[in-house]
Amino acid sequence: QVQPVESGGGLVQAGGSLRLSCAASGRTFSSYALGWFRRAPGKEREFVAAISWSGGSTNYADSVKGRFTISRDNAKNTVYLQMNNLKPEDTAVYYCAAKNTRRAPVAPSVYDYWGQGTQVTVSS
Repeated sequence: QVQPVESGGGLVQAGGSLRLSCAASGRTFSSYALGWFRRAPGKEREFVAAISWSGGSTNYADSVKGRFTISRDNAKNTVYLQMNNLKPEDTAVYYCAAKNTRRAPVAPSVYDYWGQGTQVTVSS
C-alpha cells in the first residue's frame, strides 16, 4: 500500500514552468505505476501522464505531449511532473495516483490510491 502526497503547485504566468512532485510512502513504491490526473473547474477529471513501475514506459495525454515530462526516482519514492510552456487551460487541481501494475495505465478507474491534489493556476 502507498499513500501519494502531491506538492509543487502554484501560480505561474502562461509560458512558464512548474515541477510537481508526488511522494509516496510504502516500501513497495517501486512496484507501482504512478499517474497524474487533473480536474479543472466544471470539468471531468482527465488523464495527464503515467509512468510504469520501472520508468521504462510512459503515456501522455495529447494535450500535454511535448510540454510535460513524467519521471520517477524510486530511491526517493517520488514521481515528478515537469510542466513547461504552461497554458491557461492547464489550470486545474492535479492529482497523483498509484496502481500496483507493471504498465502505465491511463484510465483513472484503474488506480487504487490517490493523493489530495495540488492546485496549478496559469494566468494569461
